[in-house]
Amino acid sequence: MFKVLGFWALIIAIMFLAGGHHFQIPAILFFVQALLFYIFGAMKLTEKTYMYLFGGYMFISFIGMVWYANFMMKMPA
Repeated sequence: MFKVLGFWALIIAIMFLAGGHHFQIPAILFFVQALLFYIFGAMKLTEKTYMYLFGGYMFISFIGMVWYANFMMKMPA
């Protein structure tokens, strides 16, 4: 399943690249995610370990999204 996630992350990264120079940072982030997902998929770990990896990934993503929304986005005047 991680290889499927890597494929879709790669597709999203390519679409960000097609969006122009304003989307280079998200494209790089999705390329890194695609690489990590593919590496995790090739490790042949147990299903429980994969669930822990995915749970950790979701936790870190949620914390990053909340941090960015609270501290990096500008509030309207």
